Amino acid sequence: MAEKSETVSRPGISRGILDISRYKYLLDLLVQKEVRVRYRGSWLGMAWTYVKPLTQFIVFYVAMGIFLGLGRGGGIENYPVYLFAGIIVTNFFNEAFMSTTMSIVGNAGLIKKIYLPRELFPLASLRVSFVHFLPQWLVLMVGSILLGWKADLAGLVVAFLAFVSLSIFAFGMGLFFGSINVFYRDAQNATELVSMIAMWLAPSFYTWHQVASQLPHWGLQIYMANPIAIAVEAFHRGFWWGSTDGSFTFASGWGLSISLSFVISLLMLAIGEFTFRKLEGGFAQEM
Repeated sequence: MAEKSETVSRPGISRGILDISRYKYLLDLLVQKEVRVRYRGSWLGMAWTYVKPLTQFIVFYVAMGIFLGLGRGGGIENYPVYLFAGIIVTNFFNEAFMSTTMSIVGNAGLIKKIYLPRELFPLASLRVSFVHFLPQWLVLMVGSILLGWKADLAGLVVAFLAFVSLSIFAFGMGLFFGSINVFYRDAQNATELVSMIAMWLAPSFYTWHQVASQLPHWGLQIYMANPIAIAVEAFHRGFWWGSTDGSFTFASGWGLSISLSFVISLLMLAIGEFTFRKLEGGFAQEM
């Protein structure tokens, strides 16, 4: 009797981020778990989502808008909206980057017990960051409308595309640093340094014109190639520019800026996923 041939597959092997769509329900559960754990024992709960950006807004508005005069005549028109738009974008990046980096170590118990695509953990953290971003964006919308903002489709499309690119960039960096953080906890210190300088490397409370006045042309091009800076400028285009007299100019054409942002973000995602896949085999043993 002929022997029956069987196909044997190695357990615990996946196609990485290509397999995430098969685990959508589990991803939803991880997001719910992370939200519950984050606010467990907190009497303010989701209100902290507003406290941090509003505190930052007050501090920067007093320091930059009042003391340095950026919010007064001759400064930046409708400076409160300009400032808050930059704050919520950089806050989203910082939270997404830091939480995705810590997601593997933070879920060590699950990783050591069951197998599932490890990318689900950083992706769940990214989605939680979006949950926190949404109410801040609503506050920005209200503030923009109160100051006379008139929406236009081109600005909204630019802001949306830049936000998607920034999310990809944060996810890619989280995969890269998160996988290294399992073996070398110094990676956590690196994420804190990146988060500390992220807001200062984007025109959140100053303008790109001030950067251009201090840097040579090639330096400005490097500065504006930063996906965080592009996303901040895109939100200024989408939710601030419509409330001004329209005389403010942006650093370069939006087609080029958004395309460059996606190229850099997708490259970062490829590097992050490659590093993650190379190291994930040792996650359970190391933790």
